Amino acid sequence: MYDDLRHFLLIAQHGTFTAAAERAHLSQPALSASVKRLEDDMGARLFDRGRHGAEVTAAGAALLPHAQAVHAAIRAGRRAVAEIEGLHAGEVRIAAGATATTYLLPRILARFRRKHEGIKFLLREGYALDIRASVASGDLDLGIVTGRGDDLWLQDELIVVASPKIDARRAGFLTFPEGSSTRELLHKHFGDVEIVMELAGIAAVKGNVRAGMGKALLSRSAVDSDIKAGRLVEVKSRRSPVRRTLSLVHRGKARLPPAASALREAILR
Repeated sequence: MYDDLRHFLLIAQHGTFTAAAERAHLSQPALSASVKRLEDDMGARLFDRGRHGAEVTAAGAALLPHAQAVHAAIRAGRRAVAEIEGLHAGEVRIAAGATATTYLLPRILARFRRKHEGIKFLLREGYALDIRASVASGDLDLGIVTGRGDDLWLQDELIVVASPKIDARRAGFLTFPEGSSTRELLHKHFGDVEIVMELAGIAAVKGNVRAGMGKALLSRSAVDSDIKAGRLVEVKSRRSPVRRTLSLVHRGKARLPPAASALREAILR
């Protein structure tokens, strides 16, 4: 039944039997037979097939989250078996915000991999809401988010920085798109400020701030070297520094594959 569930997920994801058959390396008749077996087992039709593709029925929509959970559990089980012998193999899927992926995690991951050279990493940058959802669905093993989680990690300090060449008091803010924790903290602590530029990456924000486009609220860990080198200055304010809690999220310690469990411990240390 697992293969039938996997084929069901592929059709739901890609929207057509043709695309799903290509991804599954099956003929369309074989894929249709797989869906028919699953429908017989479930006692309901799972797809409506039309000119524009295949859409899940109400029964299919009800089955979808359970099929995703089964798929995630099987993948985790396979990885656990592969990793169990001294962490000689395996993969850890982890996501965090821009500050953590760029400045806080690299040294930890590099140190971990020196001990476990067979471990591969899939590191994504994302926003907290998306990270929490991906962890809950099993697409990620670990996530690092602002706010409460399963394990408290650290307190991050954000400060306002600007180029020493501009009058920072009159400058507007450069920041990330809506949905980022830094943008939310900017609005929460500084109110309805002027946003002169919106950028997706922390390197782009820093580059434009150094060029004199405006000021930005950024983690001290991200700008410390620039301040020491004189490329940026801290703009003193009664509203800053802003402190935020960074936490780890996962689906429970007992459900983590061995490599992800070991990395969790390394991060918390």
